[in-house]
Amino acid sequence: MMKTLREVQPGETVSVARIHGEGALRRRIMDMGITKGTQLFVRKIAPFGDPIEIKVRGYELSIRKVEAERIELN
Repeated sequence: MMKTLREVQPGETVSVARIHGEGALRRRIMDMGITKGTQLFVRKIAPFGDPIEIKVRGYELSIRKVEAERIELN
């Protein structure tokens, strides 16, 4: 299985390969600008791993671990 956004360390830049899941959760992730081929920079991870702060398309975004697990990376 490929690496997911939840496994990335702060300071890394990664590229989105695929978004798993269906329905409202997948749509919500895509509505935030996270789509196939998008570059993501992981800024910070909270002490207990939730949330994860990323920079995507020029803005900062915090996402939950549950969402990060759905984002497969190249």
